[in-house]
Amino acid sequence: MPEAANVEPVVSDSHAVSPPSMPPAPTSQSSQAAAGRTATPTIASLPRSRRFPATRKIDIRVNALERQEDALIDCGVDPAHVIRAALRRAVKNWQLGPDFVPPAEEQRTRITEWRARTSLAVDAAAVTTLLRAYDPLDVLSKWTLIRGQLEPPVWAEIDAILAEIAAHAAVPHEGDAS
Repeated sequence: MPEAANVEPVVSDSHAVSPPSMPPAPTSQSSQAAAGRTATPTIASLPRSRRFPATRKIDIRVNALERQEDALIDCGVDPAHVIRAALRRAVKNWQLGPDFVPPAEEQRTRITEWRARTSLAVDAAAVTTLLRAYDPLDVLSKWTLIRGQLEPPVWAEIDAILAEIAAHAAVPHEGDAS
């Protein structure tokens, strides 16, 4: 069982409780082994070698395509839920590329109740690169800068989810009365 390397006072209900005056004696081990064990750094004291890249949150709004409307209505699942699930799947391993991609000209559905709106943590360096190259005056919204890269994977995931729902509905299930 690991021993604490350092004991500090604990504050409880605004009263300081002093640490024990003597550390517990080692049990059934030589004092040399115990001394060697306390000299090793604890996990909490090790420097963190893994750094996460700086991110910038960008508000995004994604909706289905007009061509997906009928399938979303007929699938038997709330279309807004399908779109949110597709967005989650699409951003799971998505990374912002270095080039600006203009938004697709495909017609989006006009049913605004289905729209998924959230914020997405995007690599700050990639956003800065896009800003410098394609929007040096910072007049475009950040969503406009990344929209062309993010919407197509979301639409592909909507199609995939609709296909999964259709395949599941086509298979007879145990307990179904036919």
